[in-house]
Amino acid sequence: VQLQASGGGLVQTGGSLRLSCSASGRTFSSYYVGWFRQAPGKEREFVAGIRWNTDSTDYTDSAKGRFTISRDNAKNTVALQMNSLKPEDTAVYYCAAGNSVAALRVMFPRAYDYWGQGTQVTVSS
Repeated sequence: VQLQASGGGLVQTGGSLRLSCSASGRTFSSYYVGWFRQAPGKEREFVAGIRWNTDSTDYTDSAKGRFTISRDNAKNTVALQMNSLKPEDTAVYYCAAGNSVAALRVMFPRAYDYWGQGTQVTVSS
């Protein structure tokens, strides 16, 4: 499975961006798809995730109320709508997928089998 993340860019504080993660090689069905981010000098951290076959979602506290993760069956993509962006959201955002990501392990990068290349999100103050 190859993942492609897109949609990053430069926005001002309070702005919005929509990231997209597409898969080639197979469909996302039965997978858990997560978005992570990594700022310079910091560890990669979980942002949000969605379990494809149940549509259940998970968010980190900083994302709740501002970010929304969703899936598009027809396009085999997962989107991350990010609103009310803050400078601290600046990071490279990665999408990842795993076919056996347990509910208590969604925030751990090692739980995922496949990773996209990352897309830069920069929020100016």
